[in-house]
Amino acid sequence: MKVLAITSCPNGIAHTYMAAESLRKAGEALGVEIKVETQGSIGVENELTSEEIQTADGIIIAADKNVDKSRFVGKPLIETGVQDGIHKAQELIKKFETGNVEVYEESRATVEEGKAERKSQQNAFYRHLMNGVSYMIPFVAVGGLLIALSLAIGGVPTDSGLQIPKDSVWKQINDVGVAGFTFMVPILAGFIAMSIADRPGLAPGMIGGYIAANGSFYGSAAGAGFLGGILAGFVAGYVAKWIKTWKVPQMIQPVMPILIIPLLASIVVASLFIFVVGAPIASIMSWLTTFLNGMQGASSVILALILGAMIAFDMGGPVNKVAFLFGASMIGQGNVQIMGAIAAAICVPPIGMGVATLLNKRKYEKAEREAGKAAIAMGLVGITEGAIPFAAKDPLRVIPSIMVGSMVATVIVMLSHVGNNVPHGGAIVAVLGAISHPIMYFVGIIAGVIVTALMVNVLKKNIS
Repeated sequence: MKVLAITSCPNGIAHTYMAAESLRKAGEALGVEIKVETQGSIGVENELTSEEIQTADGIIIAADKNVDKSRFVGKPLIETGVQDGIHKAQELIKKFETGNVEVYEESRATVEEGKAERKSQQNAFYRHLMNGVSYMIPFVAVGGLLIALSLAIGGVPTDSGLQIPKDSVWKQINDVGVAGFTFMVPILAGFIAMSIADRPGLAPGMIGGYIAANGSFYGSAAGAGFLGGILAGFVAGYVAKWIKTWKVPQMIQPVMPILIIPLLASIVVASLFIFVVGAPIASIMSWLTTFLNGMQGASSVILALILGAMIAFDMGGPVNKVAFLFGASMIGQGNVQIMGAIAAAICVPPIGMGVATLLNKRKYEKAEREAGKAAIAMGLVGITEGAIPFAAKDPLRVIPSIMVGSMVATVIVMLSHVGNNVPHGGAIVAVLGAISHPIMYFVGIIAGVIVTALMVNVLKKNIS
């Protein structure tokens, strides 16, 4: 007789492996061939194959958490708690000898869910990425809306940008919003890694995401942005998954998922960004700054196109920061038109994506439509990061669309000689009187938003 088993407990450490060991020993004592799949905190180990399931005489699930049973349709199946797996292993196996075990059947709905899950597994990259994006969206929305609210009500234009007085209650609200935004990239990276390697990937993913977003670790004025966070998440996840395959003594297994795997994977991803990825990012930023400084005497249209593309490309990342800091430095030299074009480009990506969700709801899931409303509010006060959830989920369609829209806006605003006296963007700078020729400023923004919304909706497919 051949029996297969699955053991799992809520913490996924001690009882999971105790039940597995007890079932193995019981099988040996009874002369029964047995294989046990463990679903612990380290993830799935000793996974049951479809061939093994087909030839098995029975299945035992000894678990205190939900286990997917769609693999076992048509098989005699016993489902019980993990304690029974530890203390009643022989009794469970002997039930198959009597034949008094019900055959597992499932409803059509459960079958369809299983099919959907298997289909999603066909594109692992997309599935892992979506796991990170889904957890990131609330942080973008909450942080961005709090910043937008504080700037819209408490912001005051100054020579150094839109500022909130330190003694104002809006300063505290702004700080809370900034805190929410600070978690954005680490959360994205952490849950990408967790999707790949289960819980052992969470800590190294979040640590890697924080390092990716904080350029001070590798001597850069800006971090690697959300693109760096995606890279950190996948690196941390696959490194942790690889370490999980190591054969280690049984006494070390319980501390592998909570100590050894997170520690080693964190060291790898941190080293990658600090010693390998960081230096090129810093060099590219320096080169871009030099390049833009050399463009001042060139065609204003070419400069506007380059600045619009840079602002939208990574939405707050290093390329965006170079363009923004270049525009801010030009204000001090009396050239306020460059910052005027940049201010328009800053708000096009989030507003454009928000409008896109309103124009065609069939192309966006409910969470995306809600994020679109928040993105519009963020764009109005110059927070480009409001478009990041859309770009992270579908970069090949979203990023080109927002880049083209921002380029359209910058060209219109540049040719209209619109000036901006403060280093900030969005509609709010015009409302506060920092923009010259405000009508053409809004014309440029509206044109860019329309182009982005229409282009992305043409490129995107309807959701199933």
